Amino acid sequence: MLSILIPVFNFDIQNLVAELHEQCVRASIDFEIYCLDDGSHAGFRRRNAGISALSGVIYAEMPQNVGRSKIRNELARRARFDYLIFMDCDARVVSADYIQNYLSALPDPRQTPKFVLCGGRTYSPVPPEDPALRLHWKYGSRREQTTAAQRRQHPHHAFMTNNFLIAKQVFADIQFDESLTRYGHEDTAFGLELRRLGIPVFHLDNPLEHIGLEPAPVFLEKSLKALDNLHLLARRDEWIDTRLLHWYRRFRAWHLAPFAGWLFGRLRPAIARQLCSSAPSLVLFDFFKLGYLCGK
Repeated sequence: MLSILIPVFNFDIQNLVAELHEQCVRASIDFEIYCLDDGSHAGFRRRNAGISALSGVIYAEMPQNVGRSKIRNELARRARFDYLIFMDCDARVVSADYIQNYLSALPDPRQTPKFVLCGGRTYSPVPPEDPALRLHWKYGSRREQTTAAQRRQHPHHAFMTNNFLIAKQVFADIQFDESLTRYGHEDTAFGLELRRLGIPVFHLDNPLEHIGLEPAPVFLEKSLKALDNLHLLARRDEWIDTRLLHWYRRFRAWHLAPFAGWLFGRLRPAIARQLCSSAPSLVLFDFFKLGYLCGK
């Protein structure tokens, strides 16, 4: 019936797995929860190894870090059941009916043999006390946390890897792009492939809360790595369209990209300081990313 697949990296997943296990048992389904560690520090590996004591829970470790795309493809290869739920390890289940919500949303396979269900993402309504975490929280709350109705307006573009259900057979025909070895935009590439193959994405209000907030300097560094992947994808496929790429292409068409890149280089330290403050500006964060792209 259901394989829940969790790639793990430097995060304590004990509470997450315990809640998922309880819900699967209550739903009376055949299930497995497969957690595959991708090179975490020894302390996390020791803590997480204990989850294998739960029935239907498998904990395993990769011999070395292989990255976000390869680890997810490997999990799918190891999965036993017909339906897969992928989720990030730094998630918290916010609904006591999370598993049942997905089961109830499964379409009739005779009418819709290929599909993806996407549950969405949420953030705590309370800002973190640590100012260093405010940028990640503010960006996630304002930009990533959206309702199913909002996501349905652009269903493939709104696909996110942190919380989705897909048939194992359908996933085998797509998989994550393992050429994207750096962080970020695996979801963009996957959503584009779903659209190319004509596979519908159905959005639900069945979110997981993202609790793995990162300090602003780390978040900024990862954001720039993600832009490298986005730039690579955009060069491969002109149909990739995001809000950022829309403005990047306009700046290039208006011959403003070189100036924006130069200006970003001059202002980058000052903008970074503001973004690492307790009141980060998302407008400046947008320019931070646009300027970086224009400077490539």
